[in-house]
Amino acid sequence: MYRLFEKIGESQAKQLSPVTLAFVGDAVYSLYVRGRVISLSDKRPSELQKITGEIVSAKGQSALLENAEKLFTPEEEAIYRRGRNAKKATKSKHASVSEYNRSTGFEAVLGYLYLTGQYDRISQIIEGGRGEQ
Repeated sequence: MYRLFEKIGESQAKQLSPVTLAFVGDAVYSLYVRGRVISLSDKRPSELQKITGEIVSAKGQSALLENAEKLFTPEEEAIYRRGRNAKKATKSKHASVSEYNRSTGFEAVLGYLYLTGQYDRISQIIEGGRGEQ
């Protein structure tokens, strides 16, 4: 049986496909952003969706990476590169290929960190990418 927040070993996480890590990281980032947005404002759900959609988009993630990338450890950098360079089954409709690839790499890092239980590190990278630490 799977339990939420159940960690897996780092070696097991590294063996997962970078696209699988990005699949998990996409959900992690979306949940993080939604929590942050509702903590800062009391808007209608449609407005919250618009705000979070812009932030979690490939373009939004690519912009965040301008600062966040500088915070990556060598291990995180390697996971990022694997995700960025991975062959993807889908294409983005609203972002350039470069933005989409970068966002996939970012999501792979977040997925890896989540699966290995490094929750504080997820916050450090996201907040550091926003220019806050």
